[in-house]
Amino acid sequence: MHRSRNCKWLVLACILLANAILSAQVVAPVEIKDLEMRSLQFKYMDDLKEIGAEINNSSFPYSFYLSRKLDLDEQQQKSADQRSIRFDQYSGRTVLAVTGNYYAAYSSEQLNKDQRARATFLAVVEPILKIAVPKFQTNPDVRGYAVEISHHILGKVMGVSMERPENLLVFFPQNAALKLLAAKDDTARQAALLEGQFFVNAEPVTLWLEGKGPQAGLKTPPAEAPEGGEPPVEAQIVNGTDGHPAPDAVVPSFPKPTKPVNDVPHPQPARDTSPEALASLQSANKQNLETMVKELDPQAHFVSYTNPSFVAFRQAIFLELSLNTALNDSAAGSRYRLAAMAFDEHLAHLIRPVLGYFKPDPKDAPRFDGIGFSTTVHLSGKNQPASGSEAVEFFFPLDALRCYESYDCTGQQLIDAGTVLINGERVSLDLQIAEGSAR
Repeated sequence: MHRSRNCKWLVLACILLANAILSAQVVAPVEIKDLEMRSLQFKYMDDLKEIGAEINNSSFPYSFYLSRKLDLDEQQQKSADQRSIRFDQYSGRTVLAVTGNYYAAYSSEQLNKDQRARATFLAVVEPILKIAVPKFQTNPDVRGYAVEISHHILGKVMGVSMERPENLLVFFPQNAALKLLAAKDDTARQAALLEGQFFVNAEPVTLWLEGKGPQAGLKTPPAEAPEGGEPPVEAQIVNGTDGHPAPDAVVPSFPKPTKPVNDVPHPQPARDTSPEALASLQSANKQNLETMVKELDPQAHFVSYTNPSFVAFRQAIFLELSLNTALNDSAAGSRYRLAAMAFDEHLAHLIRPVLGYFKPDPKDAPRFDGIGFSTTVHLSGKNQPASGSEAVEFFFPLDALRCYESYDCTGQQLIDAGTVLINGERVSLDLQIAEGSAR
């Protein structure tokens, strides 16, 4: 009797464990703030679980993990949240979005940026599309697919070997994805690739198959190491990052749509970021900006020689504010710690005052998509060298800023929704981890 009861509990436990594993790759609907995306997440949860299971059971040349956060050290990744499959928005389309970390590293001396993107696309992104697209190829709710994968680069800086992460973002509208999967030869595949969009660290690139374009010099994508030998130099297993693991990089939030668009082979840009559009916004906000600088300068410390201006960044328009941030000697530490302290001690206190100058615009008024806080961070102590400064940029979407303004989002959630650059390189920033890394 007891044995029978124990068997029933064991079966139930196995069922619950299996369900948990299948769900481990899919973002929980309750975590998605956009009501439309949340509804789709509920509606197609079974399909998403199947996609996650198939990806998890697939074989890749090197270790690959679905991941909620990018740029993680592999040891961190093994215990990190792997729920990354979700519905999101990209260029006004509802897309199936997938993110993950691929533990191959490419030699920057042998492979250029386009070639590294091609290698990761062939090894990881295309197999994911072959799993995901058939599930939604006739579904009118899904208009495209966005996959972001982090891999690593091996190179030298001033003769010193170092390793750093690099992020590839791939977007295919539904029609282009179907063409790619239906292609019978490389000519048809190349035609489909030209209808997609590819970005390496937010910079656009073009993917070419072998024998064409700038990719002709690529030998092979990452492959298994020869038996008894080391992995090839252009793709080696990654066990860590230059001795200092980067803080967690959070799953990106794709640009929100400005209006519905038709599903056409060549996606239209979400925003008009032309010089004329930027000049129009600058003119429309001239008085506001002058008043803001005058009134907020005592706490903001605006750079005197650079006025606030509208700039194009990642297919959107941001109001860029150039600042100086002075921190006490106690903030000394890594560049991540300086960036985190600059946000908490300085920039976070400016967000609500700055937003007060920009109320929601009327429907047809010129508008922008976010605010960029660009600051030079330095320590104010007498014993600190003048060269000990870091250039840190935070680009935050307006919807995330409004969420923070109304106390519905934390500072970490705001950072996760935006883009952080340190000395021109995109990084991830976990406030708690970074601020705990005092020197």
